[in-house]
Amino acid sequence: MVSRSYSNLLDLASGQSLGFGRERRRFSRVATVSGALSELDDDNSNSVGSDAPSSLSQERMIIVGNQLPIRSHKRDNGEWYFSWDEDSLLYQLKDGIAQDVEVIYVGSLKQEIDVSEQDDIAQTLLDTFKCVPAFIPPDLFSKFYHGFCKQQLWPLFHYMLPLSPDLGGRFDRSLWQAYLSVNKIFADKVMEVISPDDDFVWVHDYHLMVLPTFLRKRFNSVKLGFFLHSPFPSSEIYRTLPVRDDLLRALLNSDLIGFHTFDYARHFLSCCSRMLGLSYQSKRGYIGLEYYGRTVSIKILPVGIHIGQLQYVLDLPETVSRIAELRDQFRGQTVMLGVDDMDIFKGISLKLLAMEQLLLQHPEIRGKVVLVQIANPARGRGRDVQEVQSETFTAMRRINESFGGQGYNPVVLIDSPLQFYERIAFYVIAECCLVTAVRDGMNLIPYEYIICRQGNEKLNETLGLDQSGPRKSMLVLSEFIGCSPSLSGAIRVNPWNIDAVAEAMDSALMVSEAEKQLRHEKHYKYVSTHDVAYWARSFIQDLERACRDHERRRCWGIGFGLGFRVIALDPSFKKLSVEHIVSAYKRTKSRAILLDYDGAMGSSGSNSISAIPTAETVGLLNSLCRDPKNVVFLVSVKERDILSEWFSSCDRLGLAAEHGYFLRQNREGDWETCISVPDFDWKQTAEPVMRLYMETTDGSTIEIKESSIVWNYQCADPDFGFCQAKELLDHLESVLANEPVSVKSGQHIVEVKPQGVNKGLVAERLLETMRQRGMLPDFVLCIGDDRSDEDMFGVIMSAREGPALSPVAEVFPCTVGQKPSKAKYYLEDTNEILRMLQGLASASEQATRNSLPPSPANTSATTE
Repeated sequence: MVSRSYSNLLDLASGQSLGFGRERRRFSRVATVSGALSELDDDNSNSVGSDAPSSLSQERMIIVGNQLPIRSHKRDNGEWYFSWDEDSLLYQLKDGIAQDVEVIYVGSLKQEIDVSEQDDIAQTLLDTFKCVPAFIPPDLFSKFYHGFCKQQLWPLFHYMLPLSPDLGGRFDRSLWQAYLSVNKIFADKVMEVISPDDDFVWVHDYHLMVLPTFLRKRFNSVKLGFFLHSPFPSSEIYRTLPVRDDLLRALLNSDLIGFHTFDYARHFLSCCSRMLGLSYQSKRGYIGLEYYGRTVSIKILPVGIHIGQLQYVLDLPETVSRIAELRDQFRGQTVMLGVDDMDIFKGISLKLLAMEQLLLQHPEIRGKVVLVQIANPARGRGRDVQEVQSETFTAMRRINESFGGQGYNPVVLIDSPLQFYERIAFYVIAECCLVTAVRDGMNLIPYEYIICRQGNEKLNETLGLDQSGPRKSMLVLSEFIGCSPSLSGAIRVNPWNIDAVAEAMDSALMVSEAEKQLRHEKHYKYVSTHDVAYWARSFIQDLERACRDHERRRCWGIGFGLGFRVIALDPSFKKLSVEHIVSAYKRTKSRAILLDYDGAMGSSGSNSISAIPTAETVGLLNSLCRDPKNVVFLVSVKERDILSEWFSSCDRLGLAAEHGYFLRQNREGDWETCISVPDFDWKQTAEPVMRLYMETTDGSTIEIKESSIVWNYQCADPDFGFCQAKELLDHLESVLANEPVSVKSGQHIVEVKPQGVNKGLVAERLLETMRQRGMLPDFVLCIGDDRSDEDMFGVIMSAREGPALSPVAEVFPCTVGQKPSKAKYYLEDTNEILRMLQGLASASEQATRNSLPPSPANTSATTE
């Protein structure tokens, strides 16, 4: 099966029209044979971008999750039938999507479907529910879900390191291959239905973290969002994952990445900084990462609940009946409620220990307070789940034996599955809800509790409450769950501190009625206005904003396997053709050549140990300088003494040192300064400040030059160095406010230099020098590699409109690497630059040979 855009291309090739719309068509299944995928590259991976024409005009949203929001049922005769799973978040978020937007779901089914039935069921789900099922072979699914997802990613994202085989799973390459294989199957299913120019794709959760790479690889400009519903660990935890870079790069192939809390987003950004060297920027309230010319936006917004569903269940007769039963069962007692999955991260045993401590410290509440703990079945499996169950039941029995009595058990543990309405009933009668998870991505239990405590008219009648009276509720929440920051009226606790949790439980019991009402009103106002529809709507709006520039960007993919990424650049930005520039070079007679040495001509940049020019580089420069039509200048951040030594054999080469502060026209000329600086007394102020930060920032250094001072933190801790750089920048700007200097931060540096010094001055001086010599340049080549070179590009580009250049001048501003720049051309690396310069030098040498008079031998041969 091919995607619609592929079908369009095939129709074009066969001469058929593009007339298909949204008619129902039978989709053939994608092969789902398990096996190791080493590179996961296919022949067409880079061949098709998003340039294929689309015949679809209606906007569509493709929502991809591990499981479809579908319930599967089997009749007695063996036939399958299906219904919506209204408890599924993927189904509920449709409320935040506009009515005129078609929603298509891609995911797996909870039940295993026989291979012979898969085609018919796939068509039924597509026709009836607009769902595209991904059928995963059972053995592959087990390795994917119970293996890599639940044994490796889930524990690690919840801060459990695999220090032993019992604590999470040690990294298993075969499980990683299974994870890749399943993500590839999901990608194939998306490709069956996507119209890449029109559709938005929204991928959910850690099960599908590499899916963005597979989709971006096939459709370079796909509109793609990803939301992580689990925590994202700190860099110290995440960096232990052997495939850490692969997952980060895969996520960065999204246009928008969503997190529940700022902590999770901050950890992700820190990992990108420490492991990939990427920095983020915050502008007008939006956080973005620049990644190969693309801006990857970061969204921070906790998910909400579906309030309509809760209110519907609250009105059911069985709910009202169950509430009445529970009210009678716990009459005269205060109910504290916990609702958690039976897994190691939910902190059930810690909650029970706190309850035991509370009963021990406050014997007067015995018989009056009950902790009802609803333990939902665990989603994972393994020995750790069994240990949690054993510990929980042991604690419950101990507490009930120690503090229970006739008709009173202080802990009521419900470990059998409950209907949703039964859980709602417990919410309604509970005076306080306790969540003591040691780590949880979001946890919507407190939100549900708040809405249920608000009640409705029917419940008020059942409970005998005043219809117009205020409502009340109390929350005791762990600091380590995603909903904690948004519920500021809750009592927040460290679940590991048993005494503190017990004290918080006691405080919740002792709070005045008026305060309970105020806390409830505050929480209800937030939860009722930030429901799942609000969350979905906000995410989609930000996704549309993040994809707004797709149409005007020129995109293409580079890299192999999971290292694939997309370059997004201005349409006018293109690779410099050697043939084109050599042809222009030969046609012109007055040439200005401006070359940045550090990073562009040097082997590895200005901080490289091997920055000394090679004999080949020096030879090329000499060849270019010998051509009388050329004026060549080399610009560097290096000091003038170093440049004089390195290029001592270049007679006619112009040099600019320290960003152009010092200039020399040729080897015989004297060094001049580009601007007049009366004194450098400011160094006496700046240097001690920089030394202070150098001493307190391990790995940082100071470089004192004649015209500037540079603090470099490239070898320091990235996060600490970045923070120190911001502090140093503020500190220097404060103490040097009245000095004629500029304080700037760059890539791992903070620099103080005289005002007005930049590489653009060198470009201006070069053009002025040629004008004084009567040479009006008709050819300009300017090469640089970093932000400091953008000043040169700006001067060169603006000079095209003035008298400094010939009206027919051919201008070639060229940067190194594919990245946003004022330059109009790029070359990939230093090697390509040297090859291009070799082409120019060869053209000069050929022109010199052609201009020489013929030798006597050649003359006599011609005469004969």
